[in-house]
Amino acid sequence: MPDALHLLQTRRSVKPIELTGPVPSAPEIETLVTIAARVPDHGKLAPWRFIAFSGDGAAAAGATIAEVFSANHPEATPDQIEFERKRLTRAPLVMAVISRAGPHAKIPEWEQQLSAGAACMNLVTAAHALGYAASWITEWYAYDRRVLDRLGLAPNERIAGFVHIGRASKPPEERERPKLADVLTYFKG
Repeated sequence: MPDALHLLQTRRSVKPIELTGPVPSAPEIETLVTIAARVPDHGKLAPWRFIAFSGDGAAAAGATIAEVFSANHPEATPDQIEFERKRLTRAPLVMAVISRAGPHAKIPEWEQQLSAGAACMNLVTAAHALGYAASWITEWYAYDRRVLDRLGLAPNERIAGFVHIGRASKPPEERERPKLADVLTYFKG
């Protein structure tokens, strides 16, 4: 296993279209989800859950996305509809992280939502640790209630992210990062 700091310093997002197989094995997926669930979770609410998409399941979800896209865009071309159909098949595995944040007497919804975001990041980092690459994205279908309903989300559930996982087909490129002076201040009272 890579040194933890090196692991964090070398993690890069890889575009879903640049991810190739194989699909992580069932034990690897269990490891990914186990690590994803090891996040701050005040009140032990588990305000998140996961849906794995690959193979026929990803294709079926893609058919739903394409159908809703077509309804939203009656002028769409066949190529555009086909592009939408392939949304969840661009990578060997797509993990949806579902936020189940809700009202609670002691735990603000915002903290629950942040916990779901932390689960996304742990999932991305765990994929990197296992030798995979990942990309955490949300796109229009993450916010369309008709898609969410057909993917089995409850009315109070939302997509925190779709994490696309696979092997990088080429080395990921470095991108410019913020200068520390622009994002770090020291409080002096």
